[in-house]
Amino acid sequence: MRKYVIMGVQGSGKSTQAAMLARDLDLVRITVGDMFRWHIQQHTKIGAHVRRTMAVGKLVDDDLVESMVQERLQLHDWNYGFIIDGFPRSRKQAEFFLESYDIDAVIYLDLPDEEVRRRVLARRLCAGCGMDYNLINDRPTVEGRCDVCGGELVTREDDTEEALATRLREYHEETGPVLEIFRRKECVVIVDARPDAITVQQEIRHRLGLPEYVEKDD
Repeated sequence: MRKYVIMGVQGSGKSTQAAMLARDLDLVRITVGDMFRWHIQQHTKIGAHVRRTMAVGKLVDDDLVESMVQERLQLHDWNYGFIIDGFPRSRKQAEFFLESYDIDAVIYLDLPDEEVRRRVLARRLCAGCGMDYNLINDRPTVEGRCDVCGGELVTREDDTEEALATRLREYHEETGPVLEIFRRKECVVIVDARPDAITVQQEIRHRLGLPEYVEKDD
């Protein structure tokens, strides 16, 4: 059984890399962002709170995130292990997590702030079906329209210069110390997130002693 945490600033490719690992290793992928989006789409009280918090670039409070992750892990559907994307993001969350789980490795995707801005501000979201696009390397066939449903592509409400600046500041202040906690366990693997997704995936696997990634036909 393998248990991984994948960390990195917004736009570093955490979701892409976690999905590639999960598919090949039969890991359950637990994504805090997906949990948030579900609550927002279902118009729950949690969703309203998350939406207000994210719109100004703040991190969702620790207690709420901890309870959501704990509830998800208690399902125990991860027979071969799990990879968590988007958690922990603060010292308190990390300490809570390590009290309950032994982690094989923490994968940290390192990306300079300048590249974060370039990637994040190029993101678009379909207002109809929620499909994600990035105008740098994942442009729609028809400008401004979703390839899946034809819906309008819009900028996420939290993808503004002001909100991004706040997120980056809080990320460095709050999430940076998390790495120090995990380093005490000698389980942190730092990978340059600037190359293309497959190159990054191969480096992760090399550092973890896993088989090389082989592209599969969908």
